[in-house]
Amino acid sequence: MALPTHGANPHYLYEALGMDMPLSYVDFSANINPLGPPSSLQEHWSRLFNSIIHYPDPHAVELTKLLAYKEQLPEHSILVGNGGAEMITLVARLLTGKKVLIIQPAFAEYAESCYAAGCDVSFYQLQEPNWELHIESLRPYLQKSDAVFLCTPNNPTGISFAEESVRELIMECEQANCMVVIDEAFYDFTEDSFTYAPLLAQYQHVMILRSLTKIFAIPGLRLGYLLADAEMIQQLKPYKPHWSVNAIALEAGKLCLTEEIYVEKTRAYIHEQKQKLFSFFEEYKFDVSDSSINFYLLKDSKVKDSTAMLKFLLSRGIIPRHTYNFPGLDGRWLRFAIKSKRDNEVLMEGLREWRKQHSTL
Repeated sequence: MALPTHGANPHYLYEALGMDMPLSYVDFSANINPLGPPSSLQEHWSRLFNSIIHYPDPHAVELTKLLAYKEQLPEHSILVGNGGAEMITLVARLLTGKKVLIIQPAFAEYAESCYAAGCDVSFYQLQEPNWELHIESLRPYLQKSDAVFLCTPNNPTGISFAEESVRELIMECEQANCMVVIDEAFYDFTEDSFTYAPLLAQYQHVMILRSLTKIFAIPGLRLGYLLADAEMIQQLKPYKPHWSVNAIALEAGKLCLTEEIYVEKTRAYIHEQKQKLFSFFEEYKFDVSDSSINFYLLKDSKVKDSTAMLKFLLSRGIIPRHTYNFPGLDGRWLRFAIKSKRDNEVLMEGLREWRKQHSTL
């Protein structure tokens, strides 16, 4: 069963499963802001549109300055790119031929990019149900690696790893001469927007990946950036294609960085909806990951894998993200984004119906 390896574009999932796609559906598989893009993008659309007659700035100077102010970092510690995926690809190319450790479960793009770049890839699997980082057991793997990828808040679980454990990981890697690549694509959704960016001044072996796609609901524009030591940024630049970020994305990024109230509103909304959803899951006895952000893993512990529930929901126009290509999860969980109030009600009604039909399993 060759299922799609990413969320969104749900017609591919229906095709792979041999199912007819309903005319009406709700896509829970893409983890973008349920509030939609900031209204300022539509209000300034004519200016954004007019930018397409000019070549974009290949160095993203203006956006980099705004990011430097936001992150309280020097401009030479920031590299703007065509979404988080391009940043991952650049890092992988820098690591060509090196030994790379990926802490799982994790975004599939790390392994795919590292394999494509000719890296020697190995994996360390965190254990359910809490997926905690235990540095003592990780240490032997770190000592044999040139770089390690860690996603926190984690995709697909939504869990933010304990700060003490991540700091210990960073210090262990410093001793082992191992680069640490921390993917913070979803950090904006956490209630306190916690980040490891301040550690860059202290540790030159740390890189941080960021995405503007998720929090500002602009996946069609593709915009992300990387934070690292200035020397590391200079090593990455030769791998980056000229004009990889289009002019509209650069202008939109500058507008998005002024949207502090929008981001606060998003966090409050996610918190409110997550409380309602998780109370429902507890009432109807579904297992759920202890997510700190805008998506979560869910399973019915009464069944061995989630295929039946996946098809049940798909038949009702409810589209989760399968987990067959997340090693360690192996299809036993489904991932759901937090959506609008109405859409979340649709999900709860679908799960309520599932539980009614499968209460005796």
